[in-house]
Amino acid sequence: MNSINCPCGTGLQYENCCQPYHLKTKLALTTEALMRSRYAAFVVADGDYLFETTHASKRKGNSKEAYLKSAKNTKWLKLEIISSAFDVVEFKAYYLTSKFKTEVLHEKSNFKLEDGKWYYVDGEFY
Repeated sequence: MNSINCPCGTGLQYENCCQPYHLKTKLALTTEALMRSRYAAFVVADGDYLFETTHASKRKGNSKEAYLKSAKNTKWLKLEIISSAFDVVEFKAYYLTSKFKTEVLHEKSNFKLEDGKWYYVDGEFY
C-alpha cells in the first residue's frame, strides 16, 4: 500500500503519525495529539478508537456503531488547530454536506488525563 498523508494535517505520513495510535501501538501524549488522532479516526472510520478515547463517563449514547456511522456519513476535508493547552484544544474541522456545501465544526474540546491516558470529555461549539 502506498503511503498517504495523515488526514490530521501534520504533513506526516499516516503510518508515522496517527496510525500507531489507531493500532494501539502508541499513546497520544498530549491533548493535541489525541485531538488529531480522533479527527483522523473519523476520516478513516475507526469507531473503536473513537469510542475507546472517549471518557468512560461520556460513552453512554456514543457507541462504537454510532461513531462508525457518523464517520462513514461525513466527508471530512481538513482539520485546523486554533489553540492547544494542557487539557483543552480549540479546532475547526471542515466537512462536506450531502448537498456538497462546505461546513465548519468549530469546537473547544475538553480532555481528561486518567491513568496516564488522555480522553475526550466534551466540547463547546461555536
